[in-house]
Amino acid sequence: MPEPDKSRHLRDEARGIFLEALAEASIEKAFTRHLHCERGVLRICEDLYDLQSYSRVFAVFIGKAGHTMAKALIETVGEGMIEGIVACPVQPEAQVRGFRYFFGGHPAPNAESAAAASAILKSLSALDAAALVIFMISGGGSAIVEMPLDSEVSLNDLIATYRALVLSGAPIAEINAIRKHLSAVKGGRMARAAYPAQQVSLLVSDVPDATPDALASGPTMPDSTSEEDCYRIAEQYGLASQFPPDVRELFERRALEETPKSDDPAFVRSRWWTVLSNQSAVEAVKAAAEEAGYTVHVDNSCDDWDYQRAANYLLDRLREIKKQSARVCLLSGGEVTVRVTNGGVGGRNQQFALACAEKIAGENITVLSAGTDGVDGNSPAAGAVVDGTTMERARSHGLDVPAALETFSAYPLFAALGDAIEIGPTGNNLRDLRILLIG
Repeated sequence: MPEPDKSRHLRDEARGIFLEALAEASIEKAFTRHLHCERGVLRICEDLYDLQSYSRVFAVFIGKAGHTMAKALIETVGEGMIEGIVACPVQPEAQVRGFRYFFGGHPAPNAESAAAASAILKSLSALDAAALVIFMISGGGSAIVEMPLDSEVSLNDLIATYRALVLSGAPIAEINAIRKHLSAVKGGRMARAAYPAQQVSLLVSDVPDATPDALASGPTMPDSTSEEDCYRIAEQYGLASQFPPDVRELFERRALEETPKSDDPAFVRSRWWTVLSNQSAVEAVKAAAEEAGYTVHVDNSCDDWDYQRAANYLLDRLREIKKQSARVCLLSGGEVTVRVTNGGVGGRNQQFALACAEKIAGENITVLSAGTDGVDGNSPAAGAVVDGTTMERARSHGLDVPAALETFSAYPLFAALGDAIEIGPTGNNLRDLRILLIG
């Protein structure tokens, strides 16, 4: 059994590395690197935009980082140059002047989500070819801004559909493929609404780097998924029977409407830049762990794997690497999948961490798994940290680890042990991080 003091130190060190990485992979620092404005000329990555040359400059901020991005843009450009709409899940202490705010639901849309979608589409449709639209998109946007494409489908139908999708165990890219084809704003349809204005999108990405159009279900990008993909995904996960009648009917009749593709005129004057991604967060963790004296290895290959399979794989890799170094840190970015069959209080990160706790009992291993958005599932935690003492400490508190795993209710257990990571919403969203240490 690991020494209690050493175990506590390693749990604290894992937390410290995670929090240091969050600070380094911040939107404010990303904007400092990628945006600059001087005399009304805005540089976005490699492009220049003379803001005074446009008839209107309209900005749309969508997702968990919506307010943070709006604040950072105005700090870069200054007040009075840009008008726009912010759609985010949490009301900030102070709103950015000149912007209209909507507080959409997450993980399911709400009435504000629909109001935001309606307001954005109405504003975009009023723009002409002399206007510039700056889209700033972050994770969570799929729910935070939403409106059904089919008038026969209600918002409540979409909410029920989202619930079935989130609980299906399908990877986020497949979930978003279906969302795109049911939505009036996703899968490039927001860009189509803004046509013929010039468009530029800045992405704070919580999806795999190879599929940027999955971010917030790709409202401003050509859609790489198709109707046929949706029918295949629904069949693979047995989803049609779980959808409400009006949505189920669309699948049964194969009546989904195709999304805009790369040859659509809406994308002729469009640019897209990823300014932050999970890779940014992984690099920040790597730097922090190396500074703490660890030999660092990165392995993102278990992205979108089932959490039990991912736990076995990463722990086996860590034990193998340990043969070569004394202090080892194995990093893994992306998300694991959890198919929830009964609803407790927890999330995929805490479920993964608790599964690891069973597998490392008595070993000198520490595992942290947490979401960079500060939110894990339906709990108030971002994730949790475990080590070789977790099982014994849980038993001494009268806590049942197997029952918590079976009921997907890891949060109460971690809260009781003091091992839940509770930092509140971060205003950023770069997917999840898993930090495995041998000290």
